[in-house]
Amino acid sequence: MNRLVDWRGLDFHIRLLDIQQLNDGLFRNEFDVAKTSFHAALLLSEETVVLPSGSAMGFGVGPLLLSASPDDAGTPEDENKTTLCPGEHTTATLLLKIFHSKATNIKQVVFSEIMPMLQRGEADFGVCIHEGRFTWQDQGLGRVEDLGERWETESTTPLPLGGIVARRVLPAEVTAKVQQVIRDSIAFAMADRDAPLPTMRKYAQEFSDEVLMKHVDLYVNDWTLDLGDVGRHAITILSRRAREAGIGTEKAIEVFRMPT
Repeated sequence: MNRLVDWRGLDFHIRLLDIQQLNDGLFRNEFDVAKTSFHAALLLSEETVVLPSGSAMGFGVGPLLLSASPDDAGTPEDENKTTLCPGEHTTATLLLKIFHSKATNIKQVVFSEIMPMLQRGEADFGVCIHEGRFTWQDQGLGRVEDLGERWETESTTPLPLGGIVARRVLPAEVTAKVQQVIRDSIAFAMADRDAPLPTMRKYAQEFSDEVLMKHVDLYVNDWTLDLGDVGRHAITILSRRAREAGIGTEKAIEVFRMPT
């Protein structure tokens, strides 16, 4: 964003949007390259490839299924219960559909509205992502299930949340340069953890540096720099589990291979 790494002759026009807005923009063919949920990447697997760098993947990073009250003994499968999700094509929604396939009343809202709506009693359950997984207890909410822990137990792989995709129509040499720029940027930020903080403070939902860095420590790791074999395998498993649940296409998510 701040041109602190070499753009390698490319010109980036950067837009910062909510994850569901990014997903929707990809479906409307608005972006050549974009961060997206792996749920959306499944549905777009015929049109896009995932870049090796830039993914959010790991252990202990999954969305939490929260309840409006710590004492709520119901489940999302109950007919009279409403469950909030942070976007139709988010991986959080995908996990809810994989693990709670009979959830009857799912409502999609912006992720930052989920905990406030639960506090106001406007829904019974909510799938919480991002910084909120550190603050839900302070809001008087209950934890029904850690969907990420369930994924880890059943798959034995890190959970693939989202990644950066490029359209297949881009020339391979252009996609390779984009990949290199993104990898350089991540490596720059990893080497100087204070460098990204001013930008993070400007755009984050939570403004405490401690919470911001907890977020970084949770979602940015070696798989963010490069998916490697473990990351690629995790994405393959997600593709398979989604197909078994009737979600996605027959074509699995493909990770871009750098030209040799």
